[in-house]
Amino acid sequence: MIKEFRLPDLGEGLTESEIVAWHVAVGDTVELNQVIADVETAKAVVELPSPYAGVVAKLHEQPGTVVEVGSPIVSFDVPGSGGPSSDSPDTSADKADDDAPPAKREPNLVGYGAAVEKTGRPARRARRSGGTAEPAATVEPAAPVRAEEPVAPPAVPEASQPSVPAEAQLERPRSTPPVRKLARDLGVDLTALNGSGPQGLITREDVLAVQQKSAQGGSGQQGLNREVQPAAAGGAPASPMNGERETRTPIKGVRKHTAAAMVASAFTAPHVTEFLTVDVTASMDLLARLKSSRAFADVRITPLVLVAKALCIALDRNPTLNSRWDEAAQEIVQHHYVNLGIAAATPRGLMVPNIRDAHTLGLRELADALKGLTETARAGKTSPADLSGGTISITNVGVFGIDAGTPILNPGEAAILAMGSVRKMPWEYQDEIALRQVMTLSLSFDHRLVDGEQGSRFLADIGTILSDPGMVLTMV
Repeated sequence: MIKEFRLPDLGEGLTESEIVAWHVAVGDTVELNQVIADVETAKAVVELPSPYAGVVAKLHEQPGTVVEVGSPIVSFDVPGSGGPSSDSPDTSADKADDDAPPAKREPNLVGYGAAVEKTGRPARRARRSGGTAEPAATVEPAAPVRAEEPVAPPAVPEASQPSVPAEAQLERPRSTPPVRKLARDLGVDLTALNGSGPQGLITREDVLAVQQKSAQGGSGQQGLNREVQPAAAGGAPASPMNGERETRTPIKGVRKHTAAAMVASAFTAPHVTEFLTVDVTASMDLLARLKSSRAFADVRITPLVLVAKALCIALDRNPTLNSRWDEAAQEIVQHHYVNLGIAAATPRGLMVPNIRDAHTLGLRELADALKGLTETARAGKTSPADLSGGTISITNVGVFGIDAGTPILNPGEAAILAMGSVRKMPWEYQDEIALRQVMTLSLSFDHRLVDGEQGSRFLADIGTILSDPGMVLTMV
């Protein structure tokens, strides 16, 4: 019988998602909870598992299509209790299936999928070639499959098979969904690459190496910076002048979500931004000592780690900065925990995943958490759950050589701290002019929740800790 799979809500009440890529084609046999597609929400790329075991009868949408939640995206021909497979709604098989108790659901990456019976060691699936799906209008339902027979694609006589281009018969290059997305954004052809990963897997570094060689050879660019950044305002990577007058890119995915969130924040919360320039020479000396110590030998300690720790300590003295405005309930919600958001520039755009209960972490644990968070975000593997629930955020504009800015609040948060670059500058030190390492901090806060005095004291506390880390002993 034919079963339609409709796009589920992938979390956070999202109303639409984009089909990034199909992992199956019409006629393929799929298993229960087998990954059938990569779907991009407004926050992350997730893998979509199959709720049925059977044969793919129809793909309703093509890659690149934005689909509303609840719309059919794929039809399966699943083993029934009898009778021919049909699209008709009132077959006896459908009624019998409706009367049967529903399969137990287990949570997975997107919160959808039936439980798999554990009957022994699972069999490995062979990779299928020819990932090009047929147009939906020409798909015919697969032949009926009896329950006692193994599920397999319907056989097609060799003489009646349509001609398939040679390149379509080749296996799709082995890579992960974030790498394929990065390659598409940078215009890199994965079929021309030999992967350097395990068993020929194409990695992010392989894609960036090709793009860098192309940039150096053809456009005069000097390669990529320290990390891949979202380029143009429309979300497309910057390209040299090639004779075209303009390029239009659809507003969707992360770019669409970020734009809506920033507009809502800017016109809902009254922003105030304060600046403080701090002599952080003592913190940089501490950083150097930590890097050379045996206890932190395998830990990546950065100025961001010190700022994050100083922020958590300062919040304990200034709790109003760790709250939110509940308009619907007309209440101010005070958080007694710190979910610290870290703004990360990724190939998909700006993301702000957060570290849960950051206030409970020591310096070493905080450094490990920051490293894992940024690596996951840049690989495009951040889950929607990790992008929600933040209570306060940090954005590190200093990595771009920027001194200060006026960051916009994440919706639902009372404050966001921007840390600028650390520069050697002439500075007053012990009544003399000396060359010191200096950083500018920029704090934006919601003036409905935070008074000017409270915001100033919070910023001053962070500055005091960074200028003299030993002062933290007087604060805790």
